[in-house]
Parts: sequence; C-alpha cells; structure tokens
Amino acid sequence: PAQYILGIGGKRVRPVCVLMGNELFDDLKEDAYHVAAAVELFHNFTLIHDDIMDKAPLRRGMQTVHTKYGEPTAILAGDATFVQSYVKLSAIQPSLLQEVMPLFNRTALEVCEGQQLDMDFEQKASVSLDEYVEMITLKTSVLLAASLKLGSIIGGASKGNRDHLYEFGKNLGIAFQIQDDYLDAFGDPAKFGKQVGGDILANKKTFLMIHALETAAPSDKEKLEQLLQSSPADKVAQVLAIFKNAGVDSWALQLKNEYFEKALQHLDAIAVMSKRKEPLQQLAKFLIQRDY
Repeated sequence: PAQYILGIGGKRVRPVCVLMGNELFDDLKEDAYHVAAAVELFHNFTLIHDDIMDKAPLRRGMQTVHTKYGEPTAILAGDATFVQSYVKLSAIQPSLLQEVMPLFNRTALEVCEGQQLDMDFEQKASVSLDEYVEMITLKTSVLLAASLKLGSIIGGASKGNRDHLYEFGKNLGIAFQIQDDYLDAFGDPAKFGKQVGGDILANKKTFLMIHALETAAPSDKEKLEQLLQSSPADKVAQVLAIFKNAGVDSWALQLKNEYFEKALQHLDAIAVMSKRKEPLQQLAKFLIQRDY
C-alpha cells in the first residue's frame, strides 16, 4: 500500500525543490537526493492520512490508499512511510544533520498543526481570510518552503539567502493552494485528477467559500449558509452558481497573483547570478498556471 501511492504519479514538486535549492548555490550533492527522498516520503505520509480524514475517494485520478486497502492498513502504510523519511535523512553527512533535522522536524509538526486547523474549520461557523491563510501556510506552504531551504543548506547558502528562499517558497505555496482551491471548484476533473467540488461537499472553508460568505448578496449568502448545513444532490452546482455571482473566481485569480509577485520579490533578493534563478522562476510559473 505504501508503494502504491508512490507509484501513482504526482508532480514530485517538493523533492525537486530540494534539488533546485541546492543547485541555486552549488553543484548538486548526493545528500540532496537523500533529503529530497525524505521530503517526498513525508509528503506522501501526509497524503495517505489526510485522505482518510477527508474521506477522499480519489488521489491523482486513482483510488486512495484507504479506499483500496481499508483504513487500518492505510494508517499503518502512512506510519511506515513517515519512518522511512527518517531513514533517508539519516543517510546524510552528520555535519549537516544539526541544521537539517530541526528544520525538518519543525516543518513536520507545522504540517500536522495545519491539517488539524483544516479539520477544525469544517466545524467552525465562520473562518476569516487571515485564519485560512495561516492554516494553508502550515498545511501546504511550509513544506514547499522548507524543501527549498533544506536544499540551500546542502548547497552552502548564507543565512540571508536561505531565509529569502524560504519566503519565496512560502508565498509560492500560498499561491499554489489558491490555485488548488480554484481548480477544486472550477477545474476539469479529467485533468485535475480529483473529485471536482470535493471541498464543497466536505464543507471546507476554502479561499473561495470564505470570500463568497463575505461578499455574496444577502439572499445568496443565506442560501450558501443553508447549503453548508445540507447536502442536496445538486449541492456543488448550487454553490458554484453563488461563487460565480459573487465574482469569486476572478477574485481568487487576482489573490493568487498577489502572492506570486511577493514570492518573486524574495527570489529577486537572493544574492546569486540571475541566470541561476531562472529554473526557479520557471517552476513558480508552472505551479500557479497549472490546470491540474
């Protein structure tokens, strides 16, 4: 079951970020591959467990681990994958562990905290945009940011450069999540690989839902609040109609671009030759312009 989720694809963005964080400052080191593998294993551990909590039937267009193998087996597969991430980390040079391990551990705890906030929000009557951004930062962004920073540690970057690279990843991660929320509502299921409208069915307080509750016309807001308490057969279609009436789709794309620009400002501030930054600029554009 653990091999199953690793074998069904995915963009491998986070491990690639480890390698790119290294290459931004120096030639690729063998230790970067060990850390990249650790990050990808940790990420897949979170996916296995998140899918159980979210009762998600699909991941990357395939059955989720718990759907295919049952929840007890999926929990254990996630646990084993988490342990394997530390097996990979332990293979790096001992001199690097004192900087790599605290960052990895802090990030792992933050991701768990973010997932708990995400679940808490499902039961909470109202969630502010600031609260949601904090949750997304913990659940999604910090792992992207840490992946880049871990690579930069291996590449021998200065503290200032590491910090700018972390902020680049953090803001890019928020833009990435806004795009993810947007695709969950408005994406093509054939490309997206997940159940479109899954966040709506789960009553998740996404960027889109929060903004709609804040800006929709009174009648639409009342209807939206009723839909959050019920599950009619056409719930997704009704919520999407309210989203469009409130202009949520165009607002989300604008907000995504604001975080994207902030990310690029931190990338610009990193003191290396511009040419070395080009692959990261390309990656950033790929992540926020994707349709899957």
